[in-house]
Amino acid sequence: MSNIKEIITKEVDRRRTFAIISHPDAGKTTLTEKLLLYGGAIRLAGSVKARKANRHAISDWMEIEKQRGISVTSSVMQFEYNGYCINILDTPGHQDFSEDTYRTLMAADSAVMLIDGAKGVEAQTIKLFHVCKMRGIPIFTFVNKMDRASKDPFELMEEIEKVLGIQSYPMNWPIGTDGDFKGVYNRKLKQIELFEGGNHGQTVVSSQKGSIDDQVFADLLGDHYYNKLREDIELLDMAGEEFDKKRVLKGELTPIFFGSAMTNFGVQPFLEEFLSLAPCPGIKNSSAGEVDPTWDKFTAFVFKIQANMNPAHRDRIAFMRICSGRFYKGMEVNHVQQKKTVKLSQPQQFMAQERTIVEEAFAGDIIGVFDPGIFKIGDTLCEANSDLKFEGIPIFPAEHFARVMSADTMKRKQFIKGINQLSEEGAIQVFKQIDIGIEALIIGTVGVLQFEVLEYRLKNEYGVDIKMQHLPYKHARWIENSDIDPRKLTLTSSTMIVQDENDRYVLLFENEWSIRWAEEKNKDLVLYDIAKKVE
Repeated sequence: MSNIKEIITKEVDRRRTFAIISHPDAGKTTLTEKLLLYGGAIRLAGSVKARKANRHAISDWMEIEKQRGISVTSSVMQFEYNGYCINILDTPGHQDFSEDTYRTLMAADSAVMLIDGAKGVEAQTIKLFHVCKMRGIPIFTFVNKMDRASKDPFELMEEIEKVLGIQSYPMNWPIGTDGDFKGVYNRKLKQIELFEGGNHGQTVVSSQKGSIDDQVFADLLGDHYYNKLREDIELLDMAGEEFDKKRVLKGELTPIFFGSAMTNFGVQPFLEEFLSLAPCPGIKNSSAGEVDPTWDKFTAFVFKIQANMNPAHRDRIAFMRICSGRFYKGMEVNHVQQKKTVKLSQPQQFMAQERTIVEEAFAGDIIGVFDPGIFKIGDTLCEANSDLKFEGIPIFPAEHFARVMSADTMKRKQFIKGINQLSEEGAIQVFKQIDIGIEALIIGTVGVLQFEVLEYRLKNEYGVDIKMQHLPYKHARWIENSDIDPRKLTLTSSTMIVQDENDRYVLLFENEWSIRWAEEKNKDLVLYDIAKKVE
């Protein structure tokens, strides 16, 4: 037993599981690929921009992602580097798919926040940052695209502090701005690392080690950049934050790295420093108390379900984050919510859609298991025969609604199957209007673009064309009172009464005023937002 415990402890210590968050177009998928490139997981990085050459980002596997050049689902990738076992959760940057990102962050132990050097802190970055902040996970910042014109680095630091409310510590410092990027000064190693353009970073960057007082630096950079660097470093040393690893791990201080993912510059030093600072899998809270990752009992929770990853087999994969213990192929575990034993016989790990069978895995790892329709997002799996449940994953209220039906009534069966599976993935929320036939369903989404994905996937994965009528509603509120008949409520004429997939009554409102009207005119009525209420 002690030997198993030692093995688990050793494996947990070398694991790093993190998500990459950013605003769209900050270069997140490119950074992911370059990390995989350094890890030897891929030989050639597929540029997201290179559509004409028909090369696409390794982490973007869904056909619509390749056509649109955006990530719409989270990808999971694992690789080894310098003795570390790394699990990268690459998330959609587009705000319309932020719900998938929120769920994925529940499975991460830390986050890499990618910022475009020219644009600074953008709207979606702020949203995702606050989710990380709520979870108290460490946040590492990579300022990207430094090979192009960018903001002053001091200005970027101030922006991060003012907009996000987190203090920062630059691990390196850029030399040269406005497209004339020379390289960086590595503060820890006290060395200059020079940037060499061209060839998309296929060549190793030059570096010169030595004190900043060495004349060789002045010769390399020229007087202007050399003197500017000395002034900047002196100012940082005098007025900047002290580096404090404890504050980093608490999510109170973010280390900043400057570089260029497209050209590979700064990626490897960032990866190595990140791995040394980032936490290994930590304790998770459950209904039975804290779960230590080195506990010899296997526990995990489902954070994502993805249908049709293999179009030829129309399969469904449940992604789970292992929270403790050792997993092995074929093990039987307790499905807590279903109160039954399930055998995990075809566990897989992924390089986007490429998959390999897993013989064993440990706390911190992400594995996918074949789902015959028994798993839901938030489910707990546990080797011990107990009612231990991990904290629920929040469901975010839909903000956009449409009436959707199959264009061909003969294909209603495929239509309902597709709708149900996409709903179980968490991509859409499904409602039916009361006292009306069920030919059409009301679909709710967090982002408008999800309707486009819905239409595309129903056609390409289920062979169903749809008719869609967009509706003016912006808010969904669940009725808490089980004894209230919604038909007898006093509501505005535009308010729609629907039922969700669990037959709970829901009111759809066009605006906040309509919500207040409903509450004022129906004194006993209690409404709630599903994000706050449902686990």
